[in-house]
Amino acid sequence: MQFPTPLQQGRLVRRYKRFLADVVTDAGEHLCIHCPNTGSMFNCMGEGARVWFQRNSDPRRKLPGTWELVETPQGRLACVNTARANRLVEEALLAGAIGELRGFTALKREVAYGIENSRVDFRLDYPTGPAFVEVKSVTLGFLGTAVAAFPDAVTTRGARHLRELAVLARQGVRAVQLYCVNLTGIEAVRPAGEIDPHYAAALRDAVEAGVEVLAYGVELSPKEIRLVRPLPVML
Repeated sequence: MQFPTPLQQGRLVRRYKRFLADVVTDAGEHLCIHCPNTGSMFNCMGEGARVWFQRNSDPRRKLPGTWELVETPQGRLACVNTARANRLVEEALLAGAIGELRGFTALKREVAYGIENSRVDFRLDYPTGPAFVEVKSVTLGFLGTAVAAFPDAVTTRGARHLRELAVLARQGVRAVQLYCVNLTGIEAVRPAGEIDPHYAAALRDAVEAGVEVLAYGVELSPKEIRLVRPLPVML
C-alpha cells in the first residue's frame, strides 16, 4: 500500500487530548494535526521524535494533516495510524499474501456477529464454511528485544473480541486473531501481560478454545507499507 501523496516530515512536540498532536515541520512550520490512534502510543510519542504526516488539502477538514509514522526511541519505524492495519490486511488477503487464509471465495468487512454485539473485521467465505478474522495493529516494542507486544494500553474491547472468537471456535467455526505488526525490526509478537493481564489471559483462553493466532510483519517506509512475512506468536 502506497501513501496517496508523499509524506511530510517534522518533529513531535506533543500528543494530547488523544486525537491531537503538535509538530514542527522541517521547514519550521508549527502545526496541530490529527492523531489517528486511541491507544497509549507507549514508545511512539517521545518529545522531539521524527514524524511523518499526510498533508490535508481539503478545506472542509479542520486539521491540516494526519500523523502516519514515527521513529521510536529504539530507531524503529512505526505506523501509528491504526486504520492502516485493516487496509494492509485486506490488500494482503486479496493478493494471497497470507498463506494461512488463501482460497476464500468472498470477503466481507465489519460483519456483525457474536453474543456481545461485536463486529468482526473480516468474514472470509470458503467452500468449507466461513472464517472470522479480527485484526489488531501492533506498535509496541522494547529496547534490547526484537519482540513486539500487544496491547499498549488496557483494552476491554480487545478482550471482548477474543471471547467472541472463542465462542465461534467452540462451535466449530474458524476464528482467527491476526496481529498486523506495524513496526520494523521485529521478529516475534507476545501478549503484553504486564500492561493488560486480562487481555493476555483472554488470548490464552481463546487459543485453548481453538482460535488461530497469526502475526505478520511489514516492510515500512515513508513511501509505502506492505505486509510481507509471518512472525511467531509467543504465548
